[in-house]
Amino acid sequence: MIRPSATRSLNSASPLKLSRPSPPDASLSPAVSVIIPTYNYAAYLGKAISSVLGQDHTNFEILVVDDGSTDDTAHVVSKFTDPRVRYLYQKNGGLSSARNTGIREARHGIIALLDADDIWLPIHLSTSISHFARLGPAFAIVASPHRYIDAEGREIVSRANITQQEREIPVSDIVLKTRFMPSSALIRTEVFGKCGVFDTSLRSSEDRDMWIRIGSRSRIFLQNETTVLIRKHTANMSSQSSRMRASMRTVICRSYSNDVVSRFHLAFWLKTWAIFCFQSAWALHNEGLNRKAICYSLASLGICPWPLSASSLNVPPLFRIRALARFIGLLGRIQNAHLT
Repeated sequence: MIRPSATRSLNSASPLKLSRPSPPDASLSPAVSVIIPTYNYAAYLGKAISSVLGQDHTNFEILVVDDGSTDDTAHVVSKFTDPRVRYLYQKNGGLSSARNTGIREARHGIIALLDADDIWLPIHLSTSISHFARLGPAFAIVASPHRYIDAEGREIVSRANITQQEREIPVSDIVLKTRFMPSSALIRTEVFGKCGVFDTSLRSSEDRDMWIRIGSRSRIFLQNETTVLIRKHTANMSSQSSRMRASMRTVICRSYSNDVVSRFHLAFWLKTWAIFCFQSAWALHNEGLNRKAICYSLASLGICPWPLSASSLNVPPLFRIRALARFIGLLGRIQNAHLT
């Protein structure tokens, strides 16, 4: 029987005070604290935990942070008798709060994030740690590409499922667009003491905000080995476009105010807002709001009429125009259906 232990959330506005020892030498198989925040994801949580226990790098602890779940989350965790699995319960405070609780409770020098509905392939930890050892302490994050799966675990065909070339990711790239998923990131624990923790006021894009803060101080590396499966389903937070738009707007405005990229770099900021409008249009389309999607698509093209590079959006250069035509065509078909 697992007994929930009360925890308090961290203040995202202030740096985290770390009292843990320095991480061990990379050659000694460094230990990793795996943080799995969860809220009513009992249906998927067991597979997420199992994917960590199945890693070929075995020096880790798992912190399952239950953010006030009302389903069978505690029962699911209780089935795992491995002493490396720790269960922490807190009152519902949101995803960022749960991650921050895990960061505060972590014992090791590297933190790995895994959302409760996602899955790691067995090589995830070992490949990322090998890159840390090769790159040295200047790099604070090592992330990997991902593939999408559906609620039942079947692969979804997506451009994101294409293997990417390994590279360093400059902070300007993340201001433009999120480049990797939280479940793919391994982070040096010490950077949270310098950059603060996840902003609990953001209900979406909190990871992008965190990567920008870290990338402004340290370096970020994206490996080319796909090691993470991201599950897409109706309960995903990313399906709520109004929340996503508000949070993305906040993160972009914050980056502009903090001069992450020079405010005088007009072409960059026009491109940033054009991508924001395009992503908003696609999210609105996915919710069936095609009239609003058309408005945001037109705004994207009006702000930045020249073709965006494939690296900016990970789509073909003329995809925005094709998407706009699709939105208009679909809206026309819906209106015709109502008239017949």
